[in-house]
Amino acid sequence: MTDLSLSAPGAPLAPHAYTLSDFDFSLPPELIAQHPAPERSASRLLDGRAMAPADRIFRELPGLLREGDLLVFNDTRVVKARIFGEKASGGKLELLIERVLPDGTVAAHMKVSKKPRAGTVLRMAGGFEAELLGRWPEPQGPLFHLRLSSDAYALMAAHGHVPLPPYVTHADTAEDESRYQTVFAKNPGAVAAPTAALHFDDALLAAIDARGARRACVTLHVGAGTFQPVKTESLADHVMHRERYHVPPETVQAIADCRARGGRVVAVGTTSVRTLESWAASGNTTGDTNIFITPGFQFQVVDLLLTNFHLPKSTLMMLVSAFAGYEHIQALYQHAIGQQYRFFSYGDAMLLDRTNADAG
Repeated sequence: MTDLSLSAPGAPLAPHAYTLSDFDFSLPPELIAQHPAPERSASRLLDGRAMAPADRIFRELPGLLREGDLLVFNDTRVVKARIFGEKASGGKLELLIERVLPDGTVAAHMKVSKKPRAGTVLRMAGGFEAELLGRWPEPQGPLFHLRLSSDAYALMAAHGHVPLPPYVTHADTAEDESRYQTVFAKNPGAVAAPTAALHFDDALLAAIDARGARRACVTLHVGAGTFQPVKTESLADHVMHRERYHVPPETVQAIADCRARGGRVVAVGTTSVRTLESWAASGNTTGDTNIFITPGFQFQVVDLLLTNFHLPKSTLMMLVSAFAGYEHIQALYQHAIGQQYRFFSYGDAMLLDRTNADAG
């Protein structure tokens, strides 16, 4: 475990030498934000572009941008994907619908004492049924394949619960339904919010426009795998989860225009990074991605990154270390803990510059 209060001096490790333990750290539990800041743009922003961090408020962001910069947002919409029910025996169960498939069936995680067999019909809270068809995406796959008795999106909207992260300990409320969603959410399909974008409100977006920065969107439907810690000490042994993404033609053009005018591409959140770099690596503007970004990764699109603070041993901790440099991220997290920043989905944000990657 990395002790961020006693960051070890010395030269950074070579990219191939990093192991899971390098991305562990101790976090006081009281720094895990259980609720959002009273105002979206009133959250704190750790400006980590320079080696010396600067403590700011998120609404100061427009002053940190340049005319001609392009901010790329993830416009996915969180669906109320957590639904409760019971087996015929009366045993309680919980589904987290990860994906609505093209034929209208769903792929879901299931929390239950004893897994039911294929063909079982489950009674769900709200008076509808879910027939278990098997596993997905293959016969021994990690998710359960189910057919609901009516339209999945309509049933989730009527009877589902906000799929709050596992470290948020309260039951979902009306506040969560509003605040665990970006103000520009458009395309339904995520079971976790693109949390860096939660800090933006309409006034801040207007200020960004007034600054002369541009905006564009991609879509990546964030899956529950984003919260799963890596379990293999060797990073090469980790099997990355898959998520659906789409880069629309107007965003492809906006990035080309940004490059032509000498602007910077600012990814709002790690989901935007993963989408843009997946597109750059594959050439596909639509698809499933399991891109796993670790130190040594060669970024092709993103110049700056706005992101929240991430879980120990998570793939996202590895991504930000790849982007801004391992030693630099260690120092920033040490500073954030010392200054009582709020962590994770409802927490504060940081701004990173890719030019620091060579320093660590």
